[in-house]
Amino acid sequence: MADEQRSFSRALARPVRVMTQMLGKTTALGPEADARPVRGNAIVDCALYVDGERQPGQWHYADALTAARRHRNGFLWLGLKEPSADQLADIGETFGLHELAVEDGVKSSQRPKVERYGEMTLLTMRTARYVEHTEITETSEVVETGDVLIFIGEHFVITVRHGDACRLSSVRLDLEGKRELLARGPWAVAYAVYDMVVDLLAEVAAGIEEDISEVEDFTFSRKAAGTNRIQRIYQLKRELMEFKRAVLPLQRPLASLAGGQLAEVPTEVRRYFRDVNDHLARAVEQVLYLDDVLNSVMQARLAQVSIDQNNDMRKIAAWAGIAAAWTAIAGVEGMNFAFMPELRWMYGYPVTLAVMIGVSVVLYRAFRRSGWL
Repeated sequence: MADEQRSFSRALARPVRVMTQMLGKTTALGPEADARPVRGNAIVDCALYVDGERQPGQWHYADALTAARRHRNGFLWLGLKEPSADQLADIGETFGLHELAVEDGVKSSQRPKVERYGEMTLLTMRTARYVEHTEITETSEVVETGDVLIFIGEHFVITVRHGDACRLSSVRLDLEGKRELLARGPWAVAYAVYDMVVDLLAEVAAGIEEDISEVEDFTFSRKAAGTNRIQRIYQLKRELMEFKRAVLPLQRPLASLAGGQLAEVPTEVRRYFRDVNDHLARAVEQVLYLDDVLNSVMQARLAQVSIDQNNDMRKIAAWAGIAAAWTAIAGVEGMNFAFMPELRWMYGYPVTLAVMIGVSVVLYRAFRRSGWL
């Protein structure tokens, strides 16, 4: 009787899949699927796992869900890339996802969190990737960010990726080589995704540290132009702030997964989450350290600019003082009163010039001695 029901369900599902493909909606993709979804299709890969082993064949997610529910240790992993609202709504109806969770899955730039919707759990996190570049400029892109959302049920896990900061194809391949870990169910997939995301965050922090060292050397270089130095620092500061928005908010949800606040997380998998949480703690410390270093560089540069401006003002004031001596003497001599004996003196003009030059030399040496010139 059970075999007859399975045959009937498969026979009924086949024309549904054909009509779905004709309408340009989700299609079944196998293990050889590319990391990029087919145009108009958000599904990257759909696989059924039983006891940690991937089942052969191409699966439609509805068939895979039905098959997973027949096995105690069976679940399906559906990978999506930037699904539209209609696509995710159709998938959500099949898996019984809450409408608010579906709405979050369509939007990008979600704040990291862990939310329960009945028997389903939604995990969201920000991803980051270091963008290689030859040097820091005023418009350099240092950090590329994205989002990964994970829907976890008893027999399914759905990963939704926004952006290309973190591709999950390597996570799937790595997990499929660890049958014992994969046999622990959908939460093992969640651990692997978190592990990869945190590792990428650590790589980004290492790359930014090198950039800050380069900017620090450039900032205090005498050959560098004054205007470009502060602009490069501000650009790197903006990129670091974007990176912080991906790292710091991830602490609380990951701590809840590692600390046993979610009863759904198996005890064995919780140990793996604790390891990831330790890696994240080191990344957070590094990010805060880099932020302090960059703030110190920025403050030092601003102080340097202020000192340069003060030096310029002192030089201007010194030259103005020298010019004021000439202006004062010329002003007195230019009064042309009737009783000014030097006006009719034969040596009045050269003596006046000599006095002006002498005063200028004295003032110049005085300003040089005081450091104003």
